[in-house]
Amino acid sequence: MKCPNCGEEMAEGALYCEHCGRDIHMVSDFEPELEQNIQQIISGIMEELDDTPAKGANSGDSPSAGIALPPDEKEKSGKKQKPGNTYAKWLPPVVAAVIVLCAAVGTGGFVFLHHSLKYQVEKAEQCTEKGDYDRAVRYYNRALELDQDNLELWFSLAEVYFLKNNKIEYEYLLRGIIQNPSATTEQLDRAYGKLIAIYRARKDYQTINELILNSGNDQIISAYRNYIALPPEFSMEEGHYTSIQPLKLTAAGTGSIYYTLDGSEPDENSSLYTMPIILENGNYVVKAIFVNENGIVSETASRNYTVEYEVIPAPEVNLVSGAYSAPQYIEVLNGYDNEVYYTMDGSQPSYSSNVYTGPIPMPLGSSQFLFARIEEGVVGEVTECHYELTLNTELLPNQGVQIVLEHALASGRILDGEGHFDEGSSVYGYEYLYAVHIDGNSDYYVIAEILKDEGGNQIRTGNYYGVDVYSGEYFRLEQDGDMKYTLAPPESQSGEVQQ
Repeated sequence: MKCPNCGEEMAEGALYCEHCGRDIHMVSDFEPELEQNIQQIISGIMEELDDTPAKGANSGDSPSAGIALPPDEKEKSGKKQKPGNTYAKWLPPVVAAVIVLCAAVGTGGFVFLHHSLKYQVEKAEQCTEKGDYDRAVRYYNRALELDQDNLELWFSLAEVYFLKNNKIEYEYLLRGIIQNPSATTEQLDRAYGKLIAIYRARKDYQTINELILNSGNDQIISAYRNYIALPPEFSMEEGHYTSIQPLKLTAAGTGSIYYTLDGSEPDENSSLYTMPIILENGNYVVKAIFVNENGIVSETASRNYTVEYEVIPAPEVNLVSGAYSAPQYIEVLNGYDNEVYYTMDGSQPSYSSNVYTGPIPMPLGSSQFLFARIEEGVVGEVTECHYELTLNTELLPNQGVQIVLEHALASGRILDGEGHFDEGSSVYGYEYLYAVHIDGNSDYYVIAEILKDEGGNQIRTGNYYGVDVYSGEYFRLEQDGDMKYTLAPPESQSGEVQQ
């Protein structure tokens, strides 16, 4: 099919020329049914004219009967007229008139049908059912000329192109629907659904992402959220801060966030976001992208931050790192009680760490302590200490626990080796805590008494026992105001203990 304006080749059934942009007005085919009716009318008239003279001759009637001819005309004739000659004289103009009349009727019918939307749609549907898609396209195009704003006709024409396997025109019409301001919510949903099905079949998820984001329709964006990748959102407004800040990144949908802190463009090889980003003193240009489960990459989100705060000094500790051969107490010296937090597993101190409230007995063997002050959410500099405590004795802590257990049995504190103290199911247990030095005496293993109820809950009873690490001698212990232990008075050394 060629454009009547520029002569360039066009796609079959196109509404406009892709080369010069001229609208194309398709004219429907002349109806074969209408042409057949006209031919039948003419044939019937011809038969009537041919038959009438023959019947008149046979009945003795003459075509000129009842008509008085002038004498001179009779004489001029000079011979007898044949029966059909008179009709033959009138036949050409009559036939011509009939043809003109039929043509007028046919043209009028053609014009009426050409301007009938219902007729054009019905013919398009019939052709579609028969698989005559080219004619269906022409009928739908004519219908659209009659009702350009009827988006249901756009859908119907698009489906014909789909059946023709012409995905270009199919996509063009669907995109025309979603760009039409008069499209209803239901029509938009249908059009987007069909377009997305096309791109999903091609695994062209990036086009789906662009299509949905460019829609500007919150309902469409929400309905197809799994096909889009929106940029990550930042928990902090960009600007200047005077304390350490935990920056959180979030994204809609399932996928991964990647980020950089130096202003470089992030990609899937950049840092993977798994937890809040701690912004300490310094300038940051944080850039982040979101990659959803279909591999669609969002646009880059970027924020600038400046963090400036006064550094909180590290706590001072009484013991330096090293090896020790006698029990020691670890103390913070600069009086930051309740502001100092510490860990013993190598992790950085935080509000969820242990709070320093007083001297800490050094554990046997190797240990690691990290101390830091935390003020208004800002973690100060950290003091890290490593210790190695070894005692010159062959008595082990678990042997000290056994000594306490035997004393409890001997005194009647417990009734059996499992720790029962009455007919109930609760029991007393004994647990080694650490080794301490008691001034003016010796070094002791500190053993705590534990109450275990039938539900498996455990709580310290407040009774503590000491076992001399060198002699194995048993004592009850008391704590002073500094949380340090002393030996109970001699008169309290019996098996009677506070319940």
